[in-house]
Amino acid sequence: MASSASSTPPPRPNLTFRQLRGQRSPGEFAAAVRRAAREIGERVSCDARYVGRVEAGEIRCPNYAYERVFLHMFPGRTLTDLGFAPRAVVRGRGARGAMDARGADPTYRDDGSGARYTGDRPTENTGDPGGNIGTGADDSDSASASASASDPSDPSDHEESDVRRRAFMTSGTVTVAAASLGAVGLPAGGVAAARVPRGRGFRRAGESEVCAVEDAVREIRLLDDRHGADGLYRRAANPLRTAYALLDAGTTRRAGRRVADRLYSGAGELAISVGWLAHDSGRFDDARSHYAEALATARLANDPALEAHAFCNTAFLARDTGRPREAVRAAQAAARIARNLASPRFLSLLALREAGGWAGLGDHAGCRQALVRAHALFDRGPADTDPEWMTFYGPAELAGLEAQCWSALGQWDRASRHAQRAAGTAAALTPEFTRNIALYTAELADDLARAGRPDEAADAGLRVLALLDEVQSSRIACMLATTARLLLPHRLASGVTDFLEQHAARARV
Repeated sequence: MASSASSTPPPRPNLTFRQLRGQRSPGEFAAAVRRAAREIGERVSCDARYVGRVEAGEIRCPNYAYERVFLHMFPGRTLTDLGFAPRAVVRGRGARGAMDARGADPTYRDDGSGARYTGDRPTENTGDPGGNIGTGADDSDSASASASASDPSDPSDHEESDVRRRAFMTSGTVTVAAASLGAVGLPAGGVAAARVPRGRGFRRAGESEVCAVEDAVREIRLLDDRHGADGLYRRAANPLRTAYALLDAGTTRRAGRRVADRLYSGAGELAISVGWLAHDSGRFDDARSHYAEALATARLANDPALEAHAFCNTAFLARDTGRPREAVRAAQAAARIARNLASPRFLSLLALREAGGWAGLGDHAGCRQALVRAHALFDRGPADTDPEWMTFYGPAELAGLEAQCWSALGQWDRASRHAQRAAGTAAALTPEFTRNIALYTAELADDLARAGRPDEAADAGLRVLALLDEVQSSRIACMLATTARLLLPHRLASGVTDFLEQHAARARV
């Protein structure tokens, strides 16, 4: 492996693609890619890490789904105009020759069971060689990817792998792919299933399993952005158990330290994502446990970015569960860790978490100071070093979290102005974040009701009800129920009557 790696030329950065991104952060550009995909009926799980891999030259040519999206975003250009290598070069004779050479490697063997083994990962010989579930990839591309048996040392294989990137969930059902988390002999079922004895047939985690954990994190976040947490939490807990079973088993010798570190970070981020689903669906004890698990994982791995993220979510949870002083301390701890991460936007979010704690304590001065700090840091703009999970944090989230601060301080008119700005900005700039649009609008309805503006509150409440077929969030449902109670004294007003009747009808379903 050492000799072959040393003879492989390093990837050439895609400077053209970087120029096309312009002033947008990788996360913001990834969100634009996902929006463009929806416009043409594609489904891609693009995130900041994928954008970074393209710009670093690790992805020489995108798969067919991404190709259609990129050509839609930049009409009149070809793949080579976007800085990619021609597909014939990546998928042509040279690539096939490399595959044939790898085929002689004993790690690429056939044991007669009908499964092809590529290192630690079996791939079933089925009618769909790519196992593509909702990836939007062409069969020819996925078949080629399946045959190539991804080798991380081969730059021709750094293309987005349709075998490895199987959908985590589709049509509301968890489908943890057998070629990813389940491939190492760990069923994706409950705790007992995750505790597999370490016999001769037990395989340790390699690159493909680590990528599967990372993809699970991204899929959970994308689905939560669109649909909220209630329908996802219990299903997402199984991959989390599997990820921690992988941690317990360790990684293969050939995987290296970097892959092991990624496994720890991926498992920790998955714990935070599942914790957030518990948080948003009102399972606060479960959320606290998951955040603590992520914090412990971060400290074991000496991962400051993961540790700061865990403290950030712990601060949010503490605020929501009536422990404002803990919220302040957790946010301040996260900020101390995050100062070395070179991400002003992350520090801005942490200042808002601290502001929420001060507001819960009724400390107007402390809240204002933290808000001023949050705005100043936000105005420095996005950076390439922003964590990829922060794609949700833009002008809308800034306004929404500030609205919650003024609401906690009882300044309803001021809170409603910020909530209105948050809902309008989210609808205009990030329409894919359906859950956040519903959340900001529910906050607006509550603030307007408390400010003595029942007709406007009812109108906002009706807009939230219209989104609840798509969004399942106990947090939003509780806010709307509170608004309904506040509007009961005004139930004879026409707009209020419509809202109360529709709210009651939905509650009976």
